[in-house]
Amino acid sequence: VFSKIFSHEALESYLPKIQLVIKDTLRAWGSNPESINVYHETQKLTFRMAIRVLLGFRIPDEELNHLFEVYQQFVENVFSLPVDLPFSGYRRGIRARETLQKGLEKAIQEKLQNTQGKDYADALDILIESGKEHGKELTMQELKDGTLELIFAAYATTASASTSLIMQLLKHPRVLEKLREELRSKGILHNGCICEGSLRLDNINSLHYLDCVIKEVLRLFTPISGGYRTVLQTFELDGFQIPKGWSVMYSIRDTHDTAPVFKDVDVFDPDRFGQGRSEDKDGRFHYLPFGGGVRTCLGKHLAKLFLKALAIELASTSRFELATRTFPKITLVPVVHPVDGLKVKFFGLDSNQNEILTGADAMLGATV
Repeated sequence: VFSKIFSHEALESYLPKIQLVIKDTLRAWGSNPESINVYHETQKLTFRMAIRVLLGFRIPDEELNHLFEVYQQFVENVFSLPVDLPFSGYRRGIRARETLQKGLEKAIQEKLQNTQGKDYADALDILIESGKEHGKELTMQELKDGTLELIFAAYATTASASTSLIMQLLKHPRVLEKLREELRSKGILHNGCICEGSLRLDNINSLHYLDCVIKEVLRLFTPISGGYRTVLQTFELDGFQIPKGWSVMYSIRDTHDTAPVFKDVDVFDPDRFGQGRSEDKDGRFHYLPFGGGVRTCLGKHLAKLFLKALAIELASTSRFELATRTFPKITLVPVVHPVDGLKVKFFGLDSNQNEILTGADAMLGATV
């Protein structure tokens, strides 16, 4: 079922909806007179993407914002110690989960009753259909659990990578300009506008430099540090015997930091993945931002597509600058993110890449 949810055809149908959610979000960021907390706002963005695109829920904005706050409470307390006392993180997490489940049940019921005007099959549609194909009608609890799993998978890691992407584009303006050049050369960006109908899946997949940028963001700033596996057969590693049945943890971050194929590992250099160098091709398991083996991340193609769509919008229709004197430090827990969330001021642009002045700014300019 998950192979259908993240298939080429499914991604093609999600793409216009992803673009719309990103475009609306960047427009809101650009119209905000204050700087924004990028990490917090990208969490909102990825949550909205999961709700609107993956699940196809038509939840009003006010309800969606409330659901996001409840979801944040749930995530913040999901790993709390299971001590069931009043005001404990565990109790808050349980309450948030119950509220979330009620909100999701309402959205699922409305979705099941209202199938009018649907122009694509979202992940939840595919999940429901898959159950019917196997002669098993999914219960409401199974639908809620599947829905929550899809949101969880799309949320924190994608927000982390989106924040890292924005920070690297701020740090490396030449990379941003090179992205713009590629978009112009492929006929996607013209006179400061994304050409209508130009953003199809095959077009995006043909943007080699964009692919290099996303790969390099995920190499240097892999959202999660590693993963767990169960040993299926006793083996030896560096003179140590690892018995069958043991749980082992592999480190993505340490692998990327120590892999001999990468030159100048601490340098942000998208060209390392270019055709002339292809450092990620020199050997197996040196580059694994989505894990490896049969249990590699199922949603990796959707995550990369989302990051590419975000980068295209940022390069095409946005001007943004750091709102603090220096770049913040990075913390690794629970996922990679800047300690202050990354404060950035976004500016609305017109079709000629000129800043759109707010009414107050325009009046101020006229009086000077």
